[in-house]
Amino acid sequence: MDLVKELTWRGLIHDIMPGTEELLNKEMVSGYVGFDPTADSLHIGNLVPIMLLVHLQRAGHRPLALVGGATGMIGDPSGKNSERNLLDLDVMNHNLNCQKEQLQKFLDFDCGENSAEVVNNYDWFKDMNFLEFIRDTGKHITVNYMMSKDSVKNRLAGEGMSFTEFTYQLIQGYDFYHLYNHKNCKIQMGGSDQWGNIVTGTELIRRKSQGAGFALTAPLVKKADGTKFGKSEGGNVWLDAKKTSPYKFYQYWLNSSDEDAENFIKIFTLLDEQTIKDLVAQHNEAPDRRFLQKRLGEELTTMIHSEEDLQTAIEASNILFGKATADSLKRLNEEDFLSIFEGVPQGTLTHFEGMGVIDALAESGFLKSKSDARRSLKENAISVNKEKVKEDFILSSENLISGKYILLQRGKKNYFLLKTQ
Repeated sequence: MDLVKELTWRGLIHDIMPGTEELLNKEMVSGYVGFDPTADSLHIGNLVPIMLLVHLQRAGHRPLALVGGATGMIGDPSGKNSERNLLDLDVMNHNLNCQKEQLQKFLDFDCGENSAEVVNNYDWFKDMNFLEFIRDTGKHITVNYMMSKDSVKNRLAGEGMSFTEFTYQLIQGYDFYHLYNHKNCKIQMGGSDQWGNIVTGTELIRRKSQGAGFALTAPLVKKADGTKFGKSEGGNVWLDAKKTSPYKFYQYWLNSSDEDAENFIKIFTLLDEQTIKDLVAQHNEAPDRRFLQKRLGEELTTMIHSEEDLQTAIEASNILFGKATADSLKRLNEEDFLSIFEGVPQGTLTHFEGMGVIDALAESGFLKSKSDARRSLKENAISVNKEKVKEDFILSSENLISGKYILLQRGKKNYFLLKTQ
């Protein structure tokens, strides 16, 4: 596979250093991407650099995923308006271990000479003497060179930056130099905001080793409406199911606009070019059926979570469109259930066991009175847990969802969550 050609049609190339494509087509190359360990989970904003490594490996090259045990202690100023809180070693090690486990879902670590590898820059920085570093490395990069980088200029134009953050590009540059010498790593990849840090590494390789390092960056993903990609109302969309449930993860992609879905499906899936063209054509013929969004959600939920999680997410999503049973509701965990019916009015009943549905509808506050409840029941308009009920229906613990909720419904769109105590 021609890596640069593949990344180009997917919209994954922003900048590429001259000679990079020729190198990739000439020999098997080791390339790396760095990941920031400021959280114990990666999020979908990290998917672009992850996909760069995935495509690198698919093209027969060797991917290195660098987890920044050392750089994480400093914090990358790129794209940031203020300095980050510094992490202590225990928190960072926990975050690193969690991220390593997630990266194993994407990369093959046992496929011969181009097997992936996770490296931690703390391993080569932990015993390094400060005077040794500024003498042997710092002297090769001028202050003028460092000041010319956007990550520095943008901060100096605002609230300024500490010396700690100022040194970040030099430390990241040393990572590339170290991997060049110890892992024969010749390419660093990342988001376009990393270009300045990356070329600092190529400059160190040129000056200290008289070698040649190469660089490739992808554009920062933006949504068509101008809102930030990777954010939902609850914050980041995480790859960890404990932080973002598979249902919410699936819903994020399902709610993409048509324009975004067409862009995202090229960037974040491994579907080939013709398959995507066919999907786009199918979608354009019937946009209301949301073929692109559904396929995007299916591919990514399976990739990040599992086929089983995807089916659960689809089942949960179908509940919103009336395709649900009491059994499917009871299979939901509480978080997903409340996510689906977020904003629905709620009421509480202390004693519900053996209560008739007429009393429950009135006493919970869902309907105005018992006569209103009887009238709705005669019109066959009342459902309990998505199933139609008659006037003689009696509530019991068997009706509970997640051990505490009963879903009441009048007509197609009027929902009410009855919480029991």
